[in-house]
Amino acid sequence: MTDATLLPLAVAIPLLGAPLLAVAGRVLPRTGCDVLATGAAAADVVCLALLWSHIQGVAVTPVGGWPAQIGIVLAADRVGAGLALLASCLVLAVLAYSWRYFDEPRGERAGLFPAMVLTFQAGMVGFALTGDLFNAFVFFELMGAAGYALTGYRIEDPRPLQGALTFGIVNSLAAYCSLLGIGLLYARTGQLNLAAMGRAMGEHRTDLLVVVSFVLVVTAMLVKAAVVPFHFWLPDAHAVAPTPVCMLLSGAMVELGAYGIGRVYWTVFSGPGGIPHDAFRHTFTALGVLTALVGAVMCWQQRHLKRMLAYSTVGHVGLFMVGIALLTPGGVAGAAVYVAAHGCAKAALFGLTGVLLDRYGSVDEHGLYGRARDLRLLGVLFVLGALALAGLPPFGTGLGKALGEAAAGHSQAWLPAVYVLTSALTGGALLRAALRIFWGAGPVPHSRPGEAETSGEGEEPEVREPGRALPPMMVAVPALLLALCAVVGCLPAVARSLARGAAVFTDPAVYRAAVLGPAVAHRAVLPHVASAWTAEGLLLGGGSAAAAAAFAALAVLRPVRLPLHRGVRALVTGLRRLHSGHLGDYVAWLALGVAALCAAFGAQT
Repeated sequence: MTDATLLPLAVAIPLLGAPLLAVAGRVLPRTGCDVLATGAAAADVVCLALLWSHIQGVAVTPVGGWPAQIGIVLAADRVGAGLALLASCLVLAVLAYSWRYFDEPRGERAGLFPAMVLTFQAGMVGFALTGDLFNAFVFFELMGAAGYALTGYRIEDPRPLQGALTFGIVNSLAAYCSLLGIGLLYARTGQLNLAAMGRAMGEHRTDLLVVVSFVLVVTAMLVKAAVVPFHFWLPDAHAVAPTPVCMLLSGAMVELGAYGIGRVYWTVFSGPGGIPHDAFRHTFTALGVLTALVGAVMCWQQRHLKRMLAYSTVGHVGLFMVGIALLTPGGVAGAAVYVAAHGCAKAALFGLTGVLLDRYGSVDEHGLYGRARDLRLLGVLFVLGALALAGLPPFGTGLGKALGEAAAGHSQAWLPAVYVLTSALTGGALLRAALRIFWGAGPVPHSRPGEAETSGEGEEPEVREPGRALPPMMVAVPALLLALCAVVGCLPAVARSLARGAAVFTDPAVYRAAVLGPAVAHRAVLPHVASAWTAEGLLLGGGSAAAAAAFAALAVLRPVRLPLHRGVRALVTGLRRLHSGHLGDYVAWLALGVAALCAAFGAQT
């Protein structure tokens, strides 16, 4: 198959499979629907794997044969196609994990869950592969609409419905901002194609319209990526969404938000008439560092395992943003490797948490103390997942951080410390939970005032068959995902391919030439981008993992408050209170974030 066939096929398979499943669910048993959905997801994985292996620079397919200037094109480099492949692999993993997960043997709901998952997949793949800004908005909102429905899938329980409403309202408001920004850009350039927009921007000077349109367009992506202060909806949604849905939200959706910011900036705003490099670098580096530190601190404060993992995602998204903000091929390569491995590790950890919820009806670190001693295999997998997030070599997360730290160190010598601290705190929190839950380590933990709202006690099991045998897929899928995380770090071809893709990703002239054709032909000499382990990277990864283990051991063996300075303690307490759970507060933070970004970019342009 050629790229011209594979690109549209990758979007069409899940897009057509979803309505087919919705109809088939009325006549097929749940097992038949699962087989059909898994087959469709597997076919898309094969399609995207072939596409990813074929791409050299940028693969382009005009939809309907229309040229890019007047039609919609699908365009993919190795970074975009790789992210689409990651999303599809996670969809396949989620569908396999969900076999016998829900109790709908037959009837119209039997095919509903897998149909919504395939719709979610279509949105993710389409967003990663499109070369048109409005089309990207459509796919992004398709992904969002499916995400809202999946979060509130258990309609008989008011908590998922509340989480889905918060998720939907905050993301919809951000989508209106993006649509307004697209309208402003169309008024300026007369184009919707990303490459054509970038070329037309060079005919104008940078002004307030450019600044406002950029901030508005990326608002929806910042919200989906859960970048501080746009992140408040994420922990609330993760706390109540079905476990398989959490695997997709943290494993793929937030990564797509980060990817979208980089794609829009490099293709549209990085040249003359756009946003100056220094303005983007300074602003998004600050956002990334703030997001990483807030996520890491809040992760350490949690005892609700799903919230803990959600805040861990926020922290790691901050590190993704730092890599993108460096505006170098090395920074993007590190972020790409990191994203691929993090998606697998985080989905695996959510899957293991789902087993605890299935067995014990709780995701509370304190309430589960010592109760899972008989699930030692799960305990080992959970520890491996926590160490992977901490950056332990040879996991791909460690390689991605090593590449990102090397690129960041060339820009700002203090940035590697942010990588190490964020990794150590998030990994340490998960190791602490694993030691208590699976080994009963340390004294019995006691609640402290103010912790009740994040405990996770009293959760209702998502599987309504108490005492049933644990389905093998609920253990096999997380194990395979952790193995994939290790493959990303151990197989040099994966990192080399993503590094070459990063060189193309950061050269808008290559993208423009591929999409717009010979009239703007460009022969690029792509730079060499580091993609291998170094001694310094191994030491930093090992140091991060050792620090995570030390934090966990200190918390478990000596569960007392650390002697923090009064100001630091007040800051942590205030940070927890900001996460109020009130929708109005989240909307206010959204508005404040948009205004602050406009002011920051306006002051630098």
